[in-house]
Amino acid sequence: MYLHIGNNRIIRKKDIIGIFDSDTATVSSVTKKYLARAEKDKRIEATNAEIPKSFVLYADKKQKKNYRLCFSQLSTGSLLNRMTGKDGN
Repeated sequence: MYLHIGNNRIIRKKDIIGIFDSDTATVSSVTKKYLARAEKDKRIEATNAEIPKSFVLYADKKQKKNYRLCFSQLSTGSLLNRMTGKDGN
């Protein structure tokens, strides 16, 4: 099964490690350092140019670096509903 995280971007559900709120998760200095390192290593992608509401950490076995981040304009609640099938689909 796959999770659609916006703008035609999908991620396999079994590869998802976590879904995080951009506003609250980026308060921590540890998260800020992780995001800075991921950006430096070119492991970050975005679904569009809008301000992101969340980001998804997932395993990417095709890449040299095993973990990637994808920012999404969808909220963590919306993504969780999609993960659990409670979005009406």
